[in-house]
Amino acid sequence: MQQKTFFTRKTAWALGALAFASAAAVFAWLPGQNGAPQAEHTAAAGGHAAPHQIEVWKDPNCGCCTEWAKRMEGEGFKVVVHNTGNREVREQFGMPQQYASCHTAKVGGYVIEGHTPAADIRRLLAEKPDALGLATPGMPLGSPGMDGDMYQNRKHPYDVLLVAKNGSSSVYQSYR
Repeated sequence: MQQKTFFTRKTAWALGALAFASAAAVFAWLPGQNGAPQAEHTAAAGGHAAPHQIEVWKDPNCGCCTEWAKRMEGEGFKVVVHNTGNREVREQFGMPQQYASCHTAKVGGYVIEGHTPAADIRRLLAEKPDALGLATPGMPLGSPGMDGDMYQNRKHPYDVLLVAKNGSSSVYQSYR
């Protein structure tokens, strides 16, 4: 009795090529396997699915704003900086002057005023409250960008405020 051959040589080659192409496609999607930096696939901190783009408006000569932007980048955000000042954009975005700081940012449709920690921004993006955004008024020592040796490691207590669309606010997070 003659056995039937299920695979011809041509079929075997085609299946092998398909398996190779499938494996290559899988490896291309893995973080860091296609020559792209890992940050393109997952955020640097916390393994978040994709980095959020945060746009920052600041004075070109402000060192603490530059440090805050670097900190956000280190926390996995894709940062775009506009060295044009922030007063006009703060007004344009509707952030009341009483919450003013040295830089204004926008991420995920929310306005971020001042030296707000990345953890609070991530929480805002996860919770998605019906709000204008967050504000860390002034320039509190110990907040991101206002910390470290340059400031003799001093820390002042401060609050991050959740700013409602009507301009009112409530404490979102306290740092003591």
